[in-house]
Amino acid sequence: MTIEELFKDKATKAKEKTEIISQWIIDTSLPTDELIAFAEKAKDPIKGTCIEAIEYATKQNPNLADETVFTFVTNTLTEKAPRIKWESAKVIGNTAQLFPENLELAITNLIANTEHEGTVVRWSAAFALGEILKLKTPHNNTLLPALENISEKEEKNSIKKIYLDAIKKTKK
Repeated sequence: MTIEELFKDKATKAKEKTEIISQWIIDTSLPTDELIAFAEKAKDPIKGTCIEAIEYATKQNPNLADETVFTFVTNTLTEKAPRIKWESAKVIGNTAQLFPENLELAITNLIANTEHEGTVVRWSAAFALGEILKLKTPHNNTLLPALENISEKEEKNSIKKIYLDAIKKTKK
């Protein structure tokens, strides 16, 4: 079955499609560059599912993401659909340690998402920024004070806690 056929299959539920695609990524029967090429042309709900599948796969094995995947999710952080923003941020959180040289744009786009009205978008941006902060890269010179500032303004305690935990780990 191709990815196009999978999305046309009305019998398969959305969650199952995500699981199937992530399994294809894990067992390398679907190259990530092929998935990205498909997702780039897809409508937002399908693109969101594709990125969620990458998130599932990279949570189990971050090394499944290459530079193309990282660049793709960094760029999709700026899309309009909240689901695309939050799934992209989670992929970055899972894989940032593999791309320490490619974090600048990711950080910029994630920081923009910390002001999004959607709680899940802000939560996932906090997760990814926290993971980046824990890497202790030179970006921390500007990232640490920025996250301390953002955490003070954040109203949701669940999100604030992510920042504070990352900040605490960085200062050890």
